[in-house]
Amino acid sequence: MGVSKTEIFTEEQNRIALYAKVLGNPARVAILQYLFSISECVCGDLVDVIGLAQPTISQHLKELKNLGIIQGNVEGTSVCYCVNMENWNTMKTVMHQFLDLDAAPKKKCC
Repeated sequence: MGVSKTEIFTEEQNRIALYAKVLGNPARVAILQYLFSISECVCGDLVDVIGLAQPTISQHLKELKNLGIIQGNVEGTSVCYCVNMENWNTMKTVMHQFLDLDAAPKKKCC
């Protein structure tokens, strides 16, 4: 498989693709849904709720944190994660604009 030439695409196109990639995993979607339902949690709770092994949960949390959708705070020996609402709202705006590309009337092609 060839290497993606991200430099030939706009920053927005790369950002949309990254959002889609990170959200394209059902475990990450489940993690976000859980975080929204309780506002905050300890990483250990996710293992019981999501049903995946701790290393797998940690990898998904890392991906979400790298994107900035979640943030973690150290509390004793645990890390508590919550949704970073500023970055979440930025993602919603970018994705909404992308998904609304069909809103403008166009000539029917087929």
